[in-house]
Amino acid sequence: MNRRALITTGLTTGMAMAVTGCASTRAGLKQDARVAQTYTREELAPAVSDFFGVTAENAGAAIERMFADNGRPTGYIAGEEASGAMTLGVRYGRGLLHMKGQEPMPVFWQGPTVGFDVGGNASRVFTLCYDLQYPDAVFRRFPGAEGSAYLVGGLGVNYQRADGITMAPIRAGLGARLGANVGYLSYSRQRNIIPL
Repeated sequence: MNRRALITTGLTTGMAMAVTGCASTRAGLKQDARVAQTYTREELAPAVSDFFGVTAENAGAAIERMFADNGRPTGYIAGEEASGAMTLGVRYGRGLLHMKGQEPMPVFWQGPTVGFDVGGNASRVFTLCYDLQYPDAVFRRFPGAEGSAYLVGGLGVNYQRADGITMAPIRAGLGARLGANVGYLSYSRQRNIIPL
């Protein structure tokens, strides 16, 4: 056998082994990759009801639209936040991330806003998390737009999306705030004073 044939045979065998190894590695990854379990309306309605102090029927009506728009969430964050704006604004919050089969994890969020927005409010926030496959994936920036009409009390929902993950915060707040803004929320493991 000449040298060229030996090299060609060696390269062919090596490539065949590499392709077979990649295929078996991909199959192994597919078997190891776990899809996060989802929550049903029946599971979340009592949680929302208890959190906001409303009836289960009202809580069910509040999350019905989000289920229609996005399906079943893989997690939720129950927490509180404060925000204020005069054209430029800030928002700070904290809560616990809940996912099935995982221990609740503390989460903080902060972010700047800009828009036709004035006032301040304090809110309880129940955020439904869609396509969040593992808890650490929440730690990123989620852009979003929001319209607020908190005069005495109110309920608001907006959507924030990043990298295939959708966050849907439901806010029940008190304060004097009116307007619309755009911005982002940055979720983190610890509280950050600077909202950027």
